Amino acid sequence: MEVTLDRQNAQTQEHYFVYIVRCVDESLYTGIAKDITKRVLEHNSSSKAAKYTRARRPVELVYSEVCEDKSRALQREYSIKKLSRLQKEALLEK
Repeated sequence: MEVTLDRQNAQTQEHYFVYIVRCVDESLYTGIAKDITKRVLEHNSSSKAAKYTRARRPVELVYSEVCEDKSRALQREYSIKKLSRLQKEALLEK
């Protein structure tokens, strides 16, 4: 079976990730990013990190999911941020 890549479609689709990192103090931080690897590196070593995570380094990626676009990623981020700590931990277990 031959698989072909529709390059134009791949370039125009913007996938976003919703992610959770665990900080050194065991707190959880939720965010969105197009490049999750780059964003986690920024959280650990850059001035571009969120103020919250800059004070709680190092962070470790513990959860991520793909969203079709930025709007859906922001909606999902919001819904995760509303969860209790126990609910977030349950999400991490899945």
